[in-house]
Amino acid sequence: MSANRQHDLPPCARHPDRPTGLRCVRCERPACPDCLREASVGYQCVDCVSEGAKSVRAPRTVSGARARPPGARSLVVVPSLIAVNVAAFIATAVQARSITENEGALFLHGMLIPDLIASGDWWRLFTSGFLHFGGYGGFGPVHLLFNMFALWVLGRDMEVALGRAWFLTVYLLSLVGGSTAVMLFGNPIGGVAGASGAVYGLFGGIAVIVFKRKLNPTPVLVLIGVNILLSVTLPGISLLGHLGGMVVGALATAALVYAPAARRRQFQVGACVALVVVMAVAIGVAVATLDGGCSMDAGGNLWCVRSQY
Repeated sequence: MSANRQHDLPPCARHPDRPTGLRCVRCERPACPDCLREASVGYQCVDCVSEGAKSVRAPRTVSGARARPPGARSLVVVPSLIAVNVAAFIATAVQARSITENEGALFLHGMLIPDLIASGDWWRLFTSGFLHFGGYGGFGPVHLLFNMFALWVLGRDMEVALGRAWFLTVYLLSLVGGSTAVMLFGNPIGGVAGASGAVYGLFGGIAVIVFKRKLNPTPVLVLIGVNILLSVTLPGISLLGHLGGMVVGALATAALVYAPAARRRQFQVGACVALVVVMAVAIGVAVATLDGGCSMDAGGNLWCVRSQY
């Protein structure tokens, strides 16, 4: 093109030193090739593309959180929880000098023993959900492996479906839900540990999501039924912890996915806070009925003095 011909062309709206014969199909302003982007029809300038993106609603999850692309790379909470559980198990195994019989490790101070919680060890309500001891006939690694496999299979779908923050909320509420059931109905001096309560909360949560999305619930219900059957038939498994976690996980997930759109965030937060309050009251009631006369020495031995009444 001759110099005179280029001089007759209008300058690019973003680059005045660049004459151009091209225009944005949306705003019709002159634009050089560097400032144009291919659209469904013709080309649009970068300003119109940016403005159009603002008017497009970002995809949301079933809980209303911002959706992220599916895939393992988008997962953060699930691998982090698995890492914490594995690290805790390694710590107990190192302290006990055994990977199959780590009950005597100092980390036993995190096991859920209702009477010790009544004595003031309230942190056991949470730490017990990250410790795995020699269940399943003394094989702690099997206990850990089962729970972490279930956490990975269920958690990767739940984290994508709910969003990271809400998924972590459901997981932790389910963990405490399992502890609450054990506090209310379990053996006062019986030891309970493991991520099963939280994992069963994911079972309850995934079932709620399946019903919400009107998917075929049969596979999920069969899976839940099989796991409950295993909880009843296998020795050394806390059925109370499993059921408590499942109920709380289902309730928390239902509050998230069935929240009214107009006041979604307020409803979701309020429902989760209400669950925390209910569990706190239930734990308080359980503590009031316990002696609180147990203690544990540095070797992991439990000593109890029961009140005579």
